[in-house]
Amino acid sequence: MAIIEVKHVSKNFGEKVALDDVTLDIPEGKIFGLLGPNGAGKSTLIRIINRITIATKGEVYFQGHPITAADVAHIGYLPEERGLYRKMKVGDQAMYLAQLRGMSYRDAARELKAWFVRFGIQDWWNKKVEELSKGMAQKVQFITTVVHKPSLMILDEPFSGFDPVNADLIRKEILRLKDEGATIILSTHNMESVEELCDEIALLDKAKLVITGGTDDIRHRFGEDNVEIEYTEDFTRKTEVVSREKAGARLTELIESGIRINSYRELVPRMNDIFIKLVTEGEGK
Repeated sequence: MAIIEVKHVSKNFGEKVALDDVTLDIPEGKIFGLLGPNGAGKSTLIRIINRITIATKGEVYFQGHPITAADVAHIGYLPEERGLYRKMKVGDQAMYLAQLRGMSYRDAARELKAWFVRFGIQDWWNKKVEELSKGMAQKVQFITTVVHKPSLMILDEPFSGFDPVNADLIRKEILRLKDEGATIILSTHNMESVEELCDEIALLDKAKLVITGGTDDIRHRFGEDNVEIEYTEDFTRKTEVVSREKAGARLTELIESGIRINSYRELVPRMNDIFIKLVTEGEGK
């Protein structure tokens, strides 16, 4: 079942076309990667889903009905442009944002303190935001995005500015939230994160939808149907790439020669290579 259905959505800003007849489904309980180069239309689509911007044409459906202002309460949105009130204390601001998202004072205090403990930042509660580093502030903003347990979370470049340790912390939290039933839209340029986290993706380029589908399916679709055989011959490790069609005969030949097979694996392209290929091909049109 799709939690979000985007149906023939277009958005114009004067003469500029930001989205051009985009149709896609975002399945419930999955991590959905929204990919594309800068200016492709990702942020515009996210703003339309959040009802920050209204589509020029088309419709967005939330759980089967046209999305309303009330539905936005079930969405947690972490924008790429981070924004916290620098002069406020961290705890006061987190409480304010949690209550703004519909939580009672008691529930907000309980859930926020649990999150602060999980992230090991209990001593930040009475600090002012201006005392925090960029990465520290982003931790706080991530917490305030998800604390009300929204059914849909939209995370725009959530790893930006984090060191490897904290980026890994956020990845683990995203997977945990998915396991608890949340749907997550992940907008990122980090293709390694896409391969690690995303069940499905959509690639936008020049306002149009280029491709959408399961991450593994897309990687296999762009493969060249080759396999890699690694074996040991005369005490030397060797690697050979052959077509799948010829792989069986080659394996038989090696085994009958008494050669030890170390590994056999299908070669599929990385998402980064597919991204570059599709965007580069689009530039030539």
